[in-house]
Amino acid sequence: MPHRIAADRLAKGETIAPANVIQPQPLLREIAPGAPYPVHALGPLRAAVQAVQGWTQAPVAIPAQSALAVAALALQGHANVETLGGPRPLTLFCLTIAASGERKSSCDAPLMREIHAFEREQAQVYADARKGWSLDHAIWKARHEKMLADVKRGKADKRDLAAIGPEPAPPPLPDRLVSEPTYEGLTKLFAHGQPSLGLFSDEGGQFLGGFAMSQDNRQKTLAALNSLWMGDPIKRTRQGDGAFTLYGRRLSLHLMVQPVVAHELLADPLASDTGFLPRCLICEPASTIGTRLQDASIWNPAPIDAFGERLGDVLRTGTAMDPDTRELKPRLLSLSGEAKARLVQFSDAVERAQAPGGDFELIRGYASKAAEQAARIAGVLTLWADLGAQAISGAVMANGIELARFYLLEAARLAGVATVSVAVAKAEALRQWLLSESWGNSWVTLRDILRKGPNRLRESPDAKKALQMLVEHGWLVPLPTGTVIDGQARKEAWTVIRP
Repeated sequence: MPHRIAADRLAKGETIAPANVIQPQPLLREIAPGAPYPVHALGPLRAAVQAVQGWTQAPVAIPAQSALAVAALALQGHANVETLGGPRPLTLFCLTIAASGERKSSCDAPLMREIHAFEREQAQVYADARKGWSLDHAIWKARHEKMLADVKRGKADKRDLAAIGPEPAPPPLPDRLVSEPTYEGLTKLFAHGQPSLGLFSDEGGQFLGGFAMSQDNRQKTLAALNSLWMGDPIKRTRQGDGAFTLYGRRLSLHLMVQPVVAHELLADPLASDTGFLPRCLICEPASTIGTRLQDASIWNPAPIDAFGERLGDVLRTGTAMDPDTRELKPRLLSLSGEAKARLVQFSDAVERAQAPGGDFELIRGYASKAAEQAARIAGVLTLWADLGAQAISGAVMANGIELARFYLLEAARLAGVATVSVAVAKAEALRQWLLSESWGNSWVTLRDILRKGPNRLRESPDAKKALQMLVEHGWLVPLPTGTVIDGQARKEAWTVIRP
């Protein structure tokens, strides 16, 4: 005789499990809420960031990340910044963690608008230049072939051939932004395109889950990104492409990713041990979903328009580069005496906190780069306000330090995620879904999880492992085989225990 338990009785919490059911136990340590984003420290970027936040009502950290990354992309070709370890690029790598529905794209779009317009403008310039190059190349080719034939017949010599000049080079590709590049594709774009690029995506999971970050290519891609963050030359030796070295290339990065994807990256030892994650400014702001009421939205386009105008001016200001190789020749933005003193004080404080038992002992990779991050951020803020500035002031360095400290504390806060196994993370995702309004029932079956549950549990083996883990921790209690729920006898079903 099957056990008949009506769904409404389950919903009312009728006791159907043994009396000695264990009290549910947490699967992982709860991550403490983060500190408020220090938006005041953004200086000349603050007004635009607050305008976007007022309109979208998203966490202010989201448009702040976008503004910093866009500014770094625009400025990284103009100057390097003095740091305590020597000159470094103004390049920034930003990683923004926010769930679907947090309005990541809505925050990013108004701050990226001008760079997209600039790309369209440059695409037309490129098309016109390409037409001119095609004619010049055809003329050169005809002359070269004729002269080569004359040399072979003895009517000319090598000096006559050399006098024709080198083959005309095609105009550089106009693209400034890429979203899902492979290492080879990125290298080729640097070779034939602009020397300053941005790897930007408001769906960063597409890059992190793509070919470049596959198991076979992950280490190569991460090493390449690390090298570009440092501003190192790009060296390639490949059959077919030959060997070449590209100097003076810059890449800024901003990936917006959902927590599930980001937490898997944070838990990946390779991403941390290679130094990629410690080079990123990472934040996962608290959600504002449920509080974004229409009458609270404030539309103030003036600061956003001013940001776009400034971005356009910087993009259209030429950078110093070699005309033949397109190697950037950025000048040095130095530290004022006060700025350097502040940076030294910050660096020493962070260094002491990395000692055994210190606050940053477990995130030494991030902490060791905090002072350099502060200098880079301060450099971006300085040149955004004045492209001709020669030195970073003490006040701006204080802002850079405050922002760098925020990102360092975020890294420390999120460090617990890096110690969570993939299996535990999947079980925790299932637990949260079962307790949310998305499910809302007091029982669940494997079929329900595969059809309606978290995306990362769409395969039966993973779902079964997560179910077993929740049983072991007291969040689920198996129902007897054949229990009838909603008119159907269930081979396997579980009661959801709500604390």
